[in-house]
Amino acid sequence: MAATAAKSGDITSGGWEPPSRIEKDELVRISDAILAEPDISYNETEDVFRIHSNGLDWDIGNVVYEPTDSSKIAVGPDGKKLAVFMMHGGASDWRSIERLARTFCGKRGYKVCNMTYPGRFYFDDPEHNWPDDTFHEDGTVRTPIWLKGEEITADQYDVKLDDSFREIYGSRRYAVSKPGSLFHFRMGAWPKAIVDAMLDVCARHFPPEEWSIYVHGHSTGGPFVHTTMQRVENVRGLIGIENSPFGQFFNEMTKHDWPTPFNYVLIRDWRELARYKGAELALAEGEKPLFRLAQVMEELFEQWSESKRFPQFKAENWYHNRTLSCLTEAAQVAAEFQGFNKEETDALIDEYLNYGVPLEGEGVKPVPNLLHGICEYSRDHTVPTYEFLTERYSQVNPAPKFRFIQLGTGVHSYWRTEDGLPLGVCPVVTKVWHDAIMNGYFEQ
Repeated sequence: MAATAAKSGDITSGGWEPPSRIEKDELVRISDAILAEPDISYNETEDVFRIHSNGLDWDIGNVVYEPTDSSKIAVGPDGKKLAVFMMHGGASDWRSIERLARTFCGKRGYKVCNMTYPGRFYFDDPEHNWPDDTFHEDGTVRTPIWLKGEEITADQYDVKLDDSFREIYGSRRYAVSKPGSLFHFRMGAWPKAIVDAMLDVCARHFPPEEWSIYVHGHSTGGPFVHTTMQRVENVRGLIGIENSPFGQFFNEMTKHDWPTPFNYVLIRDWRELARYKGAELALAEGEKPLFRLAQVMEELFEQWSESKRFPQFKAENWYHNRTLSCLTEAAQVAAEFQGFNKEETDALIDEYLNYGVPLEGEGVKPVPNLLHGICEYSRDHTVPTYEFLTERYSQVNPAPKFRFIQLGTGVHSYWRTEDGLPLGVCPVVTKVWHDAIMNGYFEQ
């Protein structure tokens, strides 16, 4: 047990520091130890709420995990109760990261809010499973549900095929909103709605006089929680695993803008799983999977069959990537819908453009400290990209502390079960990140 504790972080003359790497055998030992601990009883409840943002109403789904006995809620070194606000990745809803939410609550006593993007929470099923497939025989497609009872009808969009990046994505199909339609106005308005929803959740569940908040955003969720870091006074830091950075930094890292206009919603199919599965298998096994390609394809289609119950559409790429043309045009469309004058329109454009950058200047809350983990077989979250990010965050004024830990196994879907890790790396993340909090890593 002493070796496990030492591997999850060390106290140095400069304070607590994470290990640079944790190998799989150590990950398994940490996971086993955490899972063997007594469970903290907790309640899991749905907080479905409505906000008015950018001239429209939006229904938002947020799942809350909280110890049943309030005396079991974790308390940090500042004497305040500990909270996590988290956001899922680009294809899914809150369920993709619920293993991490449940582990933080059930093993360390954090209160967790796990919010779903606007449009992704399916209201008409008790389990919130989306029906049928993403593409329908009548030529229609699955579209977001931004408001209970509101339907995006087929006359509001065209379905367009894009094979310009076939070597990466295969052939992709998009629902393209028509100018003047409700779909089009929603596509222009959702960035402010998602920010307002995040701020609402934090204000209602985690008042600053009682709580310290740590944020996590898997993949595309990363740029969203980065937006909260300087806009919510009691966000103390970022606890990341496969967590994308500020949209500006992601754009610099990838060296390209998002290639479609703002009003394109990607309607996903099995190809989106294939581009990850192929890369992950190659990183783990080299060329061997090519010799069992039929089996790999069967497993892929089985995985897609199970995945269809999740939203499987994506409108958020250009926020993730901070594509200026998309953000600007979206803000202009939202402003037009509300009848804004030029001054009001320019202010909304500036607001959109500022979502994806670290704010600097007098009176601005500094970017808090960040602690990341990256998985061994992740396609996109690699050591070179995080070395770039280490340098990039050092240029922020004032510069936050930025560290990353290489985990000796795992894929981008970090919760995925593998040999010795029934909850993926979620228990490891819970321990290491909690140790960082309790040992002062996030003090500024």
